[in-house]
Amino acid sequence: MSTEVKVPVLPESVSDATIAAWHKKAGEAVKRDENLVDLETDKVVLEVPSPVDGVLKEIKFQSGDTVTSQQVIAVIEEGAAASAPAPAPAATVPAPASALAAGPGTRDAGLGKAGSDDLSPAARRVATETGVDTTNVAGTGRDGRIIKEDVVAAANKPAAPSPESRGPSPATLGPRAEERVPMTRIRARIAERLMQSKNSIAMLTSFNEVNLAEVSKMRKTLGEQFEKANGVKLGFMSFFVKAATEALKRHPIINASVDGNDIIYHGYQDISIAVSTDKGLVTPVLRDAQNMSFADVEKGIVNYAKKARDGKLGLDDLQGGTFTITNGGTFGSLLSTPIVNPPQSAILGMHTIKERAIVENGQVIAAPMMYLALSYDHRIIDGKDAVLFLVDIKNQLENPQRMLLGM
Repeated sequence: MSTEVKVPVLPESVSDATIAAWHKKAGEAVKRDENLVDLETDKVVLEVPSPVDGVLKEIKFQSGDTVTSQQVIAVIEEGAAASAPAPAPAATVPAPASALAAGPGTRDAGLGKAGSDDLSPAARRVATETGVDTTNVAGTGRDGRIIKEDVVAAANKPAAPSPESRGPSPATLGPRAEERVPMTRIRARIAERLMQSKNSIAMLTSFNEVNLAEVSKMRKTLGEQFEKANGVKLGFMSFFVKAATEALKRHPIINASVDGNDIIYHGYQDISIAVSTDKGLVTPVLRDAQNMSFADVEKGIVNYAKKARDGKLGLDDLQGGTFTITNGGTFGSLLSTPIVNPPQSAILGMHTIKERAIVENGQVIAAPMMYLALSYDHRIIDGKDAVLFLVDIKNQLENPQRMLLGM
């Protein structure tokens, strides 16, 4: 029986998708819930799993083609056997002369495939389960044999950045060569949103600085107990999220948005957290952050960071948000002017922490200081509102007990 594979139902804000990559070829066996193809939308990359066990009988669209919601992109023959011929036994493959001359201590790269005699039985099983190509795996067993631990290490090794994210190699291009690479849909959408923000918002940025000595002391004193109790580390971001939610309650215009000639005030704080990925910056949303504990915030951020790295963020994770926090300090940024993410009206920029000399109670001391930046839509937010909001954030972070008391 044939089963059709269709594009998932796309939300109203996403009209179509582009086929990014097929993970199976026609004629190959597939298992139920195994990822067949990646679809790239303007916001995320969606995985399309196989609905049944069988063989991928037909692929109707190739990589780069545009498809729409519920369109049939492949056909699976349910319960069929794969048509690919069985591989020849490894013993029947003659070894190259160079490999024979090299002696027992070396092995030809072609013998590194799973299933060769250079793999221990346990390593062969793990390589088959994980899909690791052991061609370039260095064996640490006797006579250079690949053992289980070698394959496990290769499976856990971080993937190299995609060409799209790092750009072409200078050595590949040459001294004055050029290479034209089309933007991905996500990158093109990011560019469109940034231009929309620039052209439609009267944007202004205000700055302040904050002494994070008390926050650092609290993390040092309670960090170990916090991690044991909650299974997650106590980071700086939870302090900023909690400070922002309290400040947004007292300055609701910062949490508002513009719709035509109307101002929409939100009675909740859905905080968008900027996360960097190989494909660009995304902003998953911590919903009802005003009701979240420090542990809830940290767990939410860790979960989103993992999903972003694995390409598992869904459209629901990215939609909405009333206020954004971005941390350029993770990359060493000392100062920046972040761009507002419409239809939001403001964004808080964190930066790197630097020990600087400050005057406190008439004494010059060294303190861990951070510059804060608030970019905002000047159409509805006055400079006074922005400055008071930043001062509110500063006061809470320099006196973190105020956050615990909602002050």
